[in-house]
Amino acid sequence: MSFEAIRVDIDASSHVATITLNRPDKLNSFTRAMHEELSAALDQVDSSGARALVLTGAGRGFCAGQDLADLDFTPGAMTDLGELIEAYFNPLIRRLQSMPLPVIAAVNGTAAGAGANLALACDLVFAARSASFIQAFVKIGLVPDSGGTWFLPQRVGMARALGLAMTGDKLGAEKAESWGLIWQVVDDADLAATVATFAAGLAQQPTRAIAAIKKAMRASVTQTLEQQLDLERDLQRDLGASHDYAEGVQAFVGKRAPRFEGR
Repeated sequence: MSFEAIRVDIDASSHVATITLNRPDKLNSFTRAMHEELSAALDQVDSSGARALVLTGAGRGFCAGQDLADLDFTPGAMTDLGELIEAYFNPLIRRLQSMPLPVIAAVNGTAAGAGANLALACDLVFAARSASFIQAFVKIGLVPDSGGTWFLPQRVGMARALGLAMTGDKLGAEKAESWGLIWQVVDDADLAATVATFAAGLAQQPTRAIAAIKKAMRASVTQTLEQQLDLERDLQRDLGASHDYAEGVQAFVGKRAPRFEGR
């Protein structure tokens, strides 16, 4: 499939898929066309047998959020932002959160507005040392969307979440790491190689278990301990009948490295 606003690479040897947002002259900001291409690319990843996904940006930025040039500001015919979010941004965030494989953001530069929250919707975020995260919405009189009002308090606490959202100040990658907003900061020159190696390692893990881990961790935010214990039981029962569980046990007993297949 041919794309214009993104690039897709699926490495059959490592089982890692990489989607690169590819509008570098616009800091990879979102248009409706780019959303549609990204949805099709995720379909392609789903059907490819990939066992890990990396999301990154081309050029000097990760994603600057919504491209305002793609909106209509004509009085009386202005773009309904609620409709735009419901049609494009919310489905994307939900899909990234529910994908049955590890999703890694490689933030190579500025991640602003919905672009910042796109990164946070991934399971793990690696950032170049020069990267930054900006909840820029307030600068144009808006509220953080694409999950921002959920991700921020969960990761950094209410005081810092409110500060970031109300000021729209830039948060550097190193502080984002120290606050627990992201997983790891690496030197700019090492970002691509570090993420590629990490993703390839995750792709060799029991990806059904990783999908279950994602489900359980996210459910814990709204469930009671009793509900969570029941969920753990049910997930463990299911995984206990899987190929990878049997392989893991056999490898442990046989004192050899396991060969997981994601099933």
